[in-house]
Amino acid sequence: MTPSELKKSLSHDTPPENLTPLLKALWFDAKGNWATSHQLAQEIETKDGAWVHAYLHRKEGDDSNASYWYRKVGRKFPSITLEEEWEEIVTTLL
Repeated sequence: MTPSELKKSLSHDTPPENLTPLLKALWFDAKGNWATSHQLAQEIETKDGAWVHAYLHRKEGDDSNASYWYRKVGRKFPSITLEEEWEEIVTTLL
């Protein structure tokens, strides 16, 4: 799957079956379902999970919590847009 294909799948009611939990989290985020996205992301205790978790708290507007998660993954708080970061994460995870 490519980032473009993932975006196209957003027209469906459910995520593609072959997505990893973190990609599903990002899919639900793009569909506007922050709660499901956050629930999926917080269960993944890896650097990638922390990155998605950080992004979600940034999107939520909780910069303090987001900063904590960015530090856990060894990343600086991003200066790019949320859309750009979503693309970056998706591209990395695919």
